[in-house]
Amino acid sequence: MENPVLIFGAKGLGLVALDIFQRNNVVVYGLLDDDASLHGSEIGEYSVLGNTDDDGFLKLIGKKCEAFVAIEERTIRRDLVEMLNERRHVMPVNAIHDTAVISALSEIGHGNLFAPRSVVNATAKVGSHSILQTGAIVEHGAEVGDFVNIGAGSVVGSNVTIENDAFIGSGVTIIAGVTIGQGASVGAGSVVVESVPAGGRVFGNPAKKV
Repeated sequence: MENPVLIFGAKGLGLVALDIFQRNNVVVYGLLDDDASLHGSEIGEYSVLGNTDDDGFLKLIGKKCEAFVAIEERTIRRDLVEMLNERRHVMPVNAIHDTAVISALSEIGHGNLFAPRSVVNATAKVGSHSILQTGAIVEHGAEVGDFVNIGAGSVVGSNVTIENDAFIGSGVTIIAGVTIGQGASVGAGSVVVESVPAGGRVFGNPAKKV
């Protein structure tokens, strides 16, 4: 990436993104966050510059500056992505840790975060604005939608489909061929052996409706 990046979010995931860009030798212009108590503070050599809707900084995004949305809450992440699309006509970049493995035979969209040791295998597809936490694995032929969160150490089996807005907790195993419906959530440590309907919530081994 030739252009510097402006990170939206200065907590939790924002710090993960900052580390990723630093490790990849990408210049970070600064961070934006709606928590006013953080404004003017320093994170290492980087400053929290202001709110996420500050036009003074948003106008930098475009030809000379990229954006990355590092907010775990999906509704807020979606709102910020839509704002960048509408006001700056840009799509956030991907943040890919240098220890992540993204197969050249896979397909990934925009604005995703791939944390340390995450894996996307051959012929897998990951949409846009999703988060793969540390050690998450998406096996061959699996399809992950948009705005999906996959927790640390989770394994998405081959030919699994995870639809938009789904939440997969840490340490989850999803058996090959299963579908996780839109907006569904799977509790940490679960083993999913059958499909979960849209909006469903499951937990356990084997995972059952909550």
